[in-house]
Amino acid sequence: MGIRDIRAVLFDMDGTLVDSDAAVERAWTVWAGEYGVPVADVLAIAHGSPAESTVDRMRPDLPAEERAAAAARQLELQYDDLSDVVATPGAHEVLSVLGALGLPWAVVTSADNRLAKVRLAAAGIEPRVLVTVEDISRGKPDPEGYRHAADLLGVPPAHCLVVEDAEVGLAAGRAAGAVTAGLKDLSADIQLTDLHQLADLLAAARTEDSGPTDLTAG
Repeated sequence: MGIRDIRAVLFDMDGTLVDSDAAVERAWTVWAGEYGVPVADVLAIAHGSPAESTVDRMRPDLPAEERAAAAARQLELQYDDLSDVVATPGAHEVLSVLGALGLPWAVVTSADNRLAKVRLAAAGIEPRVLVTVEDISRGKPDPEGYRHAADLLGVPPAHCLVVEDAEVGLAAGRAAGAVTAGLKDLSADIQLTDLHQLADLLAAARTEDSGPTDLTAG
């Protein structure tokens, strides 16, 4: 399965389509201070994972209801922190290329619906299909989110490209049976320096195909 066989692209949000790393780290830093957890330990696992999963790993000693409250507190710290949240380099370009090629795309994020919508809006990105942690029962690295997005787009996971900047997300993409593309020097089927490169790869695959519809053919 190669780039020419891709019929849909499934993007992670934070760190992939949206540059929110600073906001994420600020929120977890405050949270770590409130809950007595070393900041470095939290930041080592927080990126790409649902807040609930990170809280469960950091404070397994808390009763279930207190862990749920701790996860909610972490999200509250992020809702209004949008001052430096922008689209990542190449994000708008690759979405434009997908539109020109007629390839559907979706966003699959470990954020909740409220946070996903405000961050995507801040970045000027409007996905037609958005899968958040509230739409599934198991978050990344479980493949449920990516499989659900593929179902919503009507494309088999094997013909989807999952684009991620965190190993936990790539693990979810692999488990879903998708082709994977990794940013930030992560090992994947396709290694990307940025989304400009993905835009170029998709456009080149279309140009090199023998027919104008090969890239989206079943």
